[in-house]
This record gives sequence, structure tokens and C-alpha cells, in this order.
Amino acid sequence: MQPYTIIGSGGAIGAPLAQLLLDQQQPVRLLSRSGKTMPGAESRQTDVFNLTDLTEAVRGSRVAFLLVGLDYKAKLWQEKWPIVMQNVIKACSETKVPLIFFDNVYMYGPVDGKMTEETPFRPSSKKGAVRAQIANMLLDAVERGEITASIARSADFYGPWADEKSMFYQTVFKNYAEGKKPQWLGDASMPHSMSYTLDCAKGLILLANDPASFNQTWHLPTYNPPPVPTDLIQLAAAGMGVPYKGVQAASKNLIRLIGLFVPIMREMVEMVYQNERPYWFDSTKFEQYFQYKPISYEQGILDTIAFFQLKKV
Repeated sequence: MQPYTIIGSGGAIGAPLAQLLLDQQQPVRLLSRSGKTMPGAESRQTDVFNLTDLTEAVRGSRVAFLLVGLDYKAKLWQEKWPIVMQNVIKACSETKVPLIFFDNVYMYGPVDGKMTEETPFRPSSKKGAVRAQIANMLLDAVERGEITASIARSADFYGPWADEKSMFYQTVFKNYAEGKKPQWLGDASMPHSMSYTLDCAKGLILLANDPASFNQTWHLPTYNPPPVPTDLIQLAAAGMGVPYKGVQAASKNLIRLIGLFVPIMREMVEMVYQNERPYWFDSTKFEQYFQYKPISYEQGILDTIAFFQLKKV
């Protein structure tokens, strides 16, 4: 059987994706710099910057998922992401392996109303400009007939396996677990869509198994309407058994100040626009096509707490 190959398999989406496929008795090939293993899966230490290495690693796959996560630095993204995308396109083109690229929404920039698959690219940040560039590289390759590929986007995500790469985990779940007040970057009263990791992983598998879905852009299933962050944070408090005593909202100026001492916060400054207006990620196309119902925020929060064993006892 041809394996499902995950390029960049160690993250918050790659891990549940691999686990769900293994649970379905499907062959899985994990590609990563570290050669990270998972029981039941084939693991290959692979350098995405080495085209020959990458091409041989994806050869023979049923489908390849691009889930590479580079360090959260605009300058690094500008230098490295185009190389990653170019190599993946060439590798999948050479081997005739369909590709599904897991993407975010940075390329849209500030949006009034819902974000849909038809939303134009108008990035207002350096990282958004990079995401627009690499998405266009893939779309152009599809248009030229060089590759069969789809783009699958998610909103900011939370859920099982999403800890280090999830802002909600870092500023809410982790803070509560350490007896600290939860935080929110920007305006905590603005509705904000959150994609659940297992919905994203299940969505990627549905796309991979439906050839008619290829060569399109999809928004992965995300519960709507978007919640107000303070409501989500109250759900987290209740689920963890701690009292809700408000949220510490960090303004753009405060984030900029913290960034003088904390590099990751410096990188967040240009992205705060996402939390200063309603952030509505619409996945109607996916939900209607696959007849899929995303998990509710109430259940998603409880399942995340159970996964990380965060509840106070």
C-alpha cells in the first residue's frame, strides 16, 4: 500500500494526522529533520532543503502533506519558505505525488467580514507577504499543470497536541495551570474563530481521499459563529476547575514593549491586527461538500483539557 507521507510531522497538526491515519490501519511515512518516530509509522530523517533527499523521500506516496513549521521569524520565513515550497513542488512533480499544503490566513491581511476561499490576498505583514508568495507559487504550478495540489487553511488552532505552537494554550491553559491570570493579545471582546486540531487532521484526510477535491483551496472545518475570547477563556476556567477572574489583554504597544525582551513577542506585533477586529474564518464550502460538522467550542475545550490532563484535582 502506498503511504500517506507527512512532510514536517512533529507539530500540532502532523501528530494527530499521523495518529488518525494509523488508527485507520493506513501506512504512514513521517519526514522530519529529527527523524522523529511514532509507533507503527515509517520514519525518515529528511532535509527539505535537499531536493534529491526530499524527492526520494516522497517517491511512491499516495499523497504528501506539507506541514513544515519554521521558526516564527519573518526574516527566516523570507529566506527559507520559498526554498521549501520550490523543493516540495519539484519533488511532487517529479514523483507524480499529489500534495496538500496546510496553510494559515496571514496572506489575507485585515478582512472586513468573513474569510472564505475566495478572499483576495492583501497581506499587511512581512509574514503574510511570505505566505502569499508561497501560496501563489503553488497555485501557479497547479495552473501550469506541473503538480496536483490543494491548499487547506485553518484559523488559529487549539486542541490536542497544540501546546508550544498554540497561543491559546500558552496564554490561557498554561497560565491557569501555573496559577496565573490568562492573557489575550489584542482586544478580548472581538469574535475570533479557532480551528480544532482534530477537525483539521480529519479534514486533511477527507481531502486526501477525494481526488475530486484536488487543485482547489479549502478552509478546514471550524465551528461558527466565532466565539468571543472571554467566553472561551471562561470555558477553560470552568473545565479546569479554577475561578474566572477576568483576562489580561495586551495592547499592541504593550506587546511591542515586551518584544524588547522576548523575541517571539516582537514577531507578534505585526500580527495583532488579527485580534483588533472580528476574525471570522468561514468553512461552509468544506462542511457542505463533506457533510462535516466541526466540534463545538464547549466540547473542544473540555477534550483539550482532558488530553493535556490540565484539570485541577
